[in-house]
Amino acid sequence: MTDLAPPQDDPDVGFMLRLKAGDASALEEIVRRHQKHILNLVYRYLGDASHAEDVAQEVFLKIYRARANYEPKAKFSTWLYRVTVNHCLNEIRSRKSQPARMELVDDLLEEAAGSEADQRMHQAELRQAVKAAIDSLPEHQRMAVLLARYEELSYEEISAAMGISLEAVKSVLHRARESLKEKLGRYVKR
Repeated sequence: MTDLAPPQDDPDVGFMLRLKAGDASALEEIVRRHQKHILNLVYRYLGDASHAEDVAQEVFLKIYRARANYEPKAKFSTWLYRVTVNHCLNEIRSRKSQPARMELVDDLLEEAAGSEADQRMHQAELRQAVKAAIDSLPEHQRMAVLLARYEELSYEEISAAMGISLEAVKSVLHRARESLKEKLGRYVKR
């Protein structure tokens, strides 16, 4: 069994199959179990808390509407991330919004050179620089970084969620990291 195959005891698959069979209460359980993660992912991608709540609700509405065609071919969470990723990408394209505001990329911060003069000022400047660098990444790179870093998905799960090959995931993440290092060169130890 691959990492992407739905586990026999995945309760989320069971809830989704109940929803498919007409049990609307199963959607409440799915929302309860995944709302926080989906809201955080959408917020990190879109950068607007009030808009993120609306978009997260739209994701769950899409789940409800897709119930009739749902087939448990992968872990439920992988399928849910795929729906979320696609919805976020469509949202960005449709509104041609400003780039997302996201949290710091911790592994790059760990490489950041310390400032002897004023550590807090340095950290604030670094946060702004990291946000600007992440905002400037192409959509697929930004989403891959979010899924890898904040959702802690494996390459295989990112591949399934984004609908790209495993090699493409590795390439996208490598390009994103190289781009961030280049843009943050003055902050990264050589």
